[in-house]
Order: sequence, then C-alpha cells, then structure tokens
Amino acid sequence: MAITYTWTIPTVERNLSDGGITVIHWRCTGVDGEHSASSYGTTSHTPDASAEGFIAYDSVTEANCIAWAQAEANKSDVESSIAAQIETSKTPTTGTGTPW
Repeated sequence: MAITYTWTIPTVERNLSDGGITVIHWRCTGVDGEHSASSYGTTSHTPDASAEGFIAYDSVTEANCIAWAQAEANKSDVESSIAAQIETSKTPTTGTGTPW
C-alpha cells in the first residue's frame, strides 16, 4: 500500500504592518494502512510587500502556505523521513513494557 501524505498549517506568524507572513508552522502526516507517522516544523520567510506576487495575510490560502513550507522544509526530505518512521513501525526492532 502507498503512503498518503497530508500537509496542514496549524498557524502562521505575520507582520502586522504589511500582512507579510514571517513564520509558517506546518505538519505533515503520512498514513499507510494502520501505520502512521508525522512531522511538525516551522519555516522562516522574509516577505517583501513591494515585490511582485506578494500576498498579504488576508489573501493567503492554506495552499499558498503549504507550497511555501514545502519549498523551505524540503518536501522530499520530510516525506522520506516519515516513510522511514512508518517502515520502522511495520517492522519494529525494539519494544517497551515489563515482563510481568
């Protein structure tokens, strides 16, 4: 079965003066059947309100933030790490508990 990845943006931080987003808090969750893993992180951004293509806070979509976060966080690396976590959960080599 293939891993399905879902990226979400729990929150962002912004400049109040121009609405530029400075920090994106992201989460990526991977699910493969009964196995799942996730990663949470932040990416820093330096918005330029005078730049062509600038999108102010009130007009930004979650899709915009996901694309920006994936570019900064290196989407491939994040998803590879999650895939490795899921593979480990499928074939664990260590365990916890007590023998009684």
